[in-house]
Amino acid sequence: MVKEVIEYLNCQPDGVYVDATLGSGGHSLEILKFIAPNGRLIGIDCDLDAIETATCRLKDFRDRVKIIHDNFKAIRNILTNLDIYEVDGILLDLGVSSIQLGDKERGFSFRLEGPIDMRMDRRSVLKAFDLINGLPISELESTLWKYGEERFAKRIARAIATQRKSSPITTTIQLADITKTAIPSRFHPKRIHPATKTFQAIRIAVNDELTNLDIAIENGVDLLKEGGRLCIIAFHSLEDRIVKQFFRSLERVCICPPDMPACICRHEPKVKVLTKKPVRPSVEEINKNPRSRTAKLRVVERI
Repeated sequence: MVKEVIEYLNCQPDGVYVDATLGSGGHSLEILKFIAPNGRLIGIDCDLDAIETATCRLKDFRDRVKIIHDNFKAIRNILTNLDIYEVDGILLDLGVSSIQLGDKERGFSFRLEGPIDMRMDRRSVLKAFDLINGLPISELESTLWKYGEERFAKRIARAIATQRKSSPITTTIQLADITKTAIPSRFHPKRIHPATKTFQAIRIAVNDELTNLDIAIENGVDLLKEGGRLCIIAFHSLEDRIVKQFFRSLERVCICPPDMPACICRHEPKVKVLTKKPVRPSVEEINKNPRSRTAKLRVVERI
């Protein structure tokens, strides 16, 4: 959704922008074109493979780009260390990148056989293998329901527990097959693989994605200058719901009685929500990139 991101970020020449989920650098490349000649961009990503790809892609803009290998939850510290205390816009493009999905050794895809890893930052110790083979069955069930909203969480957790009693579950295809078998065939979804929600849940748990998202939103909004914008693209209902509710909470107005001398409810609005409904990709974009079909863009402006 590059066109929509550029429009809603309201990219201005000489502005300072943050692409907090740099990925392969596609969004950053377009942002840099629109903030020429002197606009600056800070790119953040916790995946070293993405950092290397984006660095190469953005080499012609190296004098206006600073690329940081870190998690977007650290956005405040990252900018402070660069002596940047307010910015014109921030982008978060959530979910798994094509780079990660396409590398079978990363273990993100249920279609490619590889180790059950799923770490976005390979400096992290915890792997998906550890959760699949180590979590008590009740915690595994809770994880699948909480982070994947998987209605068959109990059946899948039991099937995993049964299998790992005889030998560890080591590959993505093993995990996908166990999940598929655990879900009654008449309930297999038509548009997605039966293991989609299980893989989503384990990935979110491994990378602590929802906690990191909360921190990034709160700190990101505080870093925006007046009129600055925060754009977030989510790819599944759980993330989108968090973004929507967080944005609404930041927009809430004071609810104290009119005659109260000072506000005590702490509901002073920080932002204006610019997207009352999420912006969806065009039919043309979906045809070019089917993975974009579930994308939802939400935007707020600092007031």
